[in-house]
Amino acid sequence: MEGLVLNSDRMIIALIIGLVLLIAMIVKTKIHTFLALIIAAIFIGLAGGMPYDLILTSITDGFGGTLGSIGIIIGFGVMMGQIFEESNAAKRMAYTFLKILGQGKEEIAMSITGFLVSIPIFCDSGFIILAPIAKALSSSTGKSIVSIGLALASGLVITHSVVPPTPGPVGAAGIFEANVGLVILWGIVIAIPMMLATLTYAKYYGKKVYQLPSEDGGWVRPEKQEYVSSNVIKSFDKEEMPSTLVSFIPIIVPIILILINTIIAAIVKTSGVEANSIQQFFIFLGTPIVAVGIGLLIAIFTLTGNLTRKETMHVFEKGIQSAGIIILVTGGGGALGRVLTNSGVGTQIAETIAKTNIPAIILPFIIATIIRFIQGSGTVAMLTAASIAAPITTSLGVDPTFATLSACIGSMFFSYFNDSFFWVVNRTIGIDDAKEQIRGYSITSTIAWAVGFITLLIVNALFG
Repeated sequence: MEGLVLNSDRMIIALIIGLVLLIAMIVKTKIHTFLALIIAAIFIGLAGGMPYDLILTSITDGFGGTLGSIGIIIGFGVMMGQIFEESNAAKRMAYTFLKILGQGKEEIAMSITGFLVSIPIFCDSGFIILAPIAKALSSSTGKSIVSIGLALASGLVITHSVVPPTPGPVGAAGIFEANVGLVILWGIVIAIPMMLATLTYAKYYGKKVYQLPSEDGGWVRPEKQEYVSSNVIKSFDKEEMPSTLVSFIPIIVPIILILINTIIAAIVKTSGVEANSIQQFFIFLGTPIVAVGIGLLIAIFTLTGNLTRKETMHVFEKGIQSAGIIILVTGGGGALGRVLTNSGVGTQIAETIAKTNIPAIILPFIIATIIRFIQGSGTVAMLTAASIAAPITTSLGVDPTFATLSACIGSMFFSYFNDSFFWVVNRTIGIDDAKEQIRGYSITSTIAWAVGFITLLIVNALFG
């Protein structure tokens, strides 16, 4: 990419036409979403004037890079999830949540769970790990998987985006030279109203799209919505289920390992001393791929005792079948995002905005919002926004903590086809209609973005 200069006006026009083409292919034609993403990526690159070899490299690197980070986790996760379903461990988890929080609060339970889990781990990994619980709650209570799934997804993505120690907020804090502890504190304060707002919308939209898991592993849409409120806990009592500890251990262990990884990495970075062999070992164990793999092994050895080897292999194959389309579409979104990133169109637009006279606290938010919409990655959006805006906000005396959160919140805008988490969420909860996908998770993420920005402005006015 070094030395590459593209016509910015041409690239922006190509971007607009390409996104319209993408939406039209997905909504109006028989072209599969995966193919539509690749076609849109090629079109935008060609129409924008990118060199042929750079277009192809961007697509292959974007596809491989995205799946390199979460593809294996998706595979492990769906296999673990299938074991949870076959062994009734997922039902035990659902039963535990209902006993603790009371019936009728399934969405709250999943939102809070996601909110806490995603502070130390990536939202993609968290959703794959926790999705079996959401499905079990839906099938057991009669509540829509859409409301429960969106509540879980929003809880995960909010803290993933605004609360360190996830890499994006930590990196942005470093660029703005903000105190990470203060970013954590104010990030949690701002995240709470974001969670409450998205939770309200998740409940509303789950009534509009009423969908339940079916016995054959698919999805059904009953005409009548009926929440099972009186006998659901008693019905659980009649089920043959593993113990609470055995059911939760395959999920708890990966989360603890990833948390240990995060803490040790932060300590090593702060101290400036190279990690010793023990620290390196625990950092290795806490990488998401290794941690989730360990969780899968635990699930195999603790939850498949009543299954033969052949039956266990059938469980794995059933889970892998559901992972295929998720992996392809997620990789396609990564390919489109990489083309847009390598074209430089996001940076060109952002630098133009940086030259205007808008209030400095808003600058990182606007830049991150635009870059997020263009290329899909929230982490890339907040880090790029921080790099561009930091010199300006610093010179104008903006509190670095709130400047960091401004970029982080902006990176949550309107998750759609070029965001891997968009596909992980929608495919996992069985939403394959483009309009429903946009009205569901895309709107949910935008509500979090808007509420977070308003809350940030209030907090900055009072304490900034």
